[in-house]
Amino acid sequence: MNDTPRPHPDDAHADGPRPAGGSLRVRMARDKMHARLLVVAGVFCVLFGAVSVKLSVATIIMPLAPQQHQIAPQVPPIPKSDPKGMVANDIVLPQVHRASIVDRNGQALAISLPVAQVYANPQEMIDPQDATHKLKRVLPGLDEAETLRRLSSARQFVYVARDISPAQELAINNLGIPGIYFEPGERRRYPMGRVAAQIMGGVDIDDHGVAGVERYFDKRLDSNRAPLTLSLDVRVQNVVHDELQSAMDTFQAIGACAIVMDVRNGEIIAMVSLPDYDANDFGHAPADARFNRAVTGMYEPGSTFKLQTTAMALQDGVAHIWDRFSSVPIKIGRFTISDMKSDHFDTWLSLPEVMAYSSNPAAAHIALDAGAARQQEWLRNMGFFSRVPIELPEAGRPIVPSTHNWGISTVMTVAFGHGVAEPPLAIVRGTAATANGGFLLKPTLLLHDQDRTPGGSPAPDASDAAAPVPGAERLISAANSTILRKILRLDVAGGTGKSAESPGYFVGGKTGTAEKIGAHGGYLKHVNVSAFTGIFPMNAPRYAVYVMLDSPKATPQTHGWTTAAWNAAPTASHIITRIAPMMGLFPDTTHQQAIESSLFIPMRPAVPHGYRALGPGNDPGTAHMQQAEGRHHGSHHGTGEMTSDEGQAERMHAARDEREDALPLTNRPKRG
Repeated sequence: MNDTPRPHPDDAHADGPRPAGGSLRVRMARDKMHARLLVVAGVFCVLFGAVSVKLSVATIIMPLAPQQHQIAPQVPPIPKSDPKGMVANDIVLPQVHRASIVDRNGQALAISLPVAQVYANPQEMIDPQDATHKLKRVLPGLDEAETLRRLSSARQFVYVARDISPAQELAINNLGIPGIYFEPGERRRYPMGRVAAQIMGGVDIDDHGVAGVERYFDKRLDSNRAPLTLSLDVRVQNVVHDELQSAMDTFQAIGACAIVMDVRNGEIIAMVSLPDYDANDFGHAPADARFNRAVTGMYEPGSTFKLQTTAMALQDGVAHIWDRFSSVPIKIGRFTISDMKSDHFDTWLSLPEVMAYSSNPAAAHIALDAGAARQQEWLRNMGFFSRVPIELPEAGRPIVPSTHNWGISTVMTVAFGHGVAEPPLAIVRGTAATANGGFLLKPTLLLHDQDRTPGGSPAPDASDAAAPVPGAERLISAANSTILRKILRLDVAGGTGKSAESPGYFVGGKTGTAEKIGAHGGYLKHVNVSAFTGIFPMNAPRYAVYVMLDSPKATPQTHGWTTAAWNAAPTASHIITRIAPMMGLFPDTTHQQAIESSLFIPMRPAVPHGYRALGPGNDPGTAHMQQAEGRHHGSHHGTGEMTSDEGQAERMHAARDEREDALPLTNRPKRG
């Protein structure tokens, strides 16, 4: 068997030349491949050439400005001016997370504006000196030497400028400086300046609220970008501010406050405290200017508190309008309760006369008839023992005597507003409850959803006994509220509040003057806190108005007087006359006689048949006082000691001083 392999036919040419036909095919394939490669290379050259030309034109020959959508993450649009507040309710700016605050008409009170922080990485700087020179052209206030030092440092992060405007940010961005970057931020601004400054409060460097509604609604403002609508009306706020400032200047008072509140729902329409400050300069405002006298200041209410004494007596059935009370000075222990020497009225006064003439001893007798327990319960139910519920963190607690030592002297002095200290808003709240049908409202700085019209809705019918707002507690019957409205109207029409009258608005109210407490205790003679608390219009109660002047001085026009009838009451009249038309209320002179008749109450109402009126020979308060005096003489005869009851007022004043001394200087009320 032959194992020698046979040669393959192709092997015949393995070592020799190939045929000419095979070599030609290989060469043709190679040339075809080279041609394809040349075509592909040519296409790529054309494409790269087109891109190069386009880039040269866009970046060197004819550079294009950046598109808005390209720079939006760094440079937000500049907000448009809206001086009339027409679109304030729709203010939601990009790059701003804190919601704006607007008044009831949509006027911006607080708004956050987009700003930027400029920082740099010096390690990426090509020419720090040139960069500094360019930045100086955009930022005129830039410290060129300091900036050059920073940009030349070996650090990787340095701040160049803070809180620059969007326009400046865009200008710096257009400089194209390598190593310059932007950090978005915002800055809180208050377009209305001094308007409601203490209510607005302020924010810290991190935009967190530190006072006022900025602090109270801090989480809401940071979590919900929809504007927060307050119940304030900046038009009314401005008028109240102007009139109060004028009164403060005229009477050289050291401080003042005024409040306008809707008696139907508790909305605060205006709240002014003077002196004040520009809200944009919160950090540099003096403590006395930041002090909100309307809710933080504690003042003896004086005779404005007689309204509560009268309301208590009527509602609890202690007294009727025809009962009479002694105006003879009352001496208990070392104290004497009396009226001013210039007062000349009868020895026995009816309930309307007690209010109209503002007699201290008569008011004390009314409280004696009620007793300590009933008086405490009334004041507690009316909210005078606790902090006023309002959306302001600065709202303080009242200063009241201990209920354990609430003796007979405390009963009498509290009856005419001495021996207790309350914030003005508490007085306004109590006044509203006497006139709105007897409902105690919760004051609020928020606008109720059901009343968003600029001027509000028409005044309610005075006979409407329904609750003004859901959940309002009725403490006074409708019948007694009607009597109190008539008594308040009588005080303005023929009593101490005559100067508060505003023709056509049927104002009702009560004056109050209290001597201030000195730094070392004891009352300061001729240094007063004068106040007026009122309602208008009395035939259909709509708004409560309160005016307080701290330590007013006498003028030639006041004939040496510093009492409320000469300063606070006329200021309230000026305010009512100016603000009423703004809120849709106009003077009614056509039906004046009919309205006055509906509000009429005689100074000395007749005693109904079958009733024995309180008065001479029938005065339980006198018996209570005599019993107390007997206990005093029996327990302390010859000891020279002061009973706990007699010392109550002095301890209360000492407690107040101690309380104020414990406060930081920024929170202390200014002394007279």
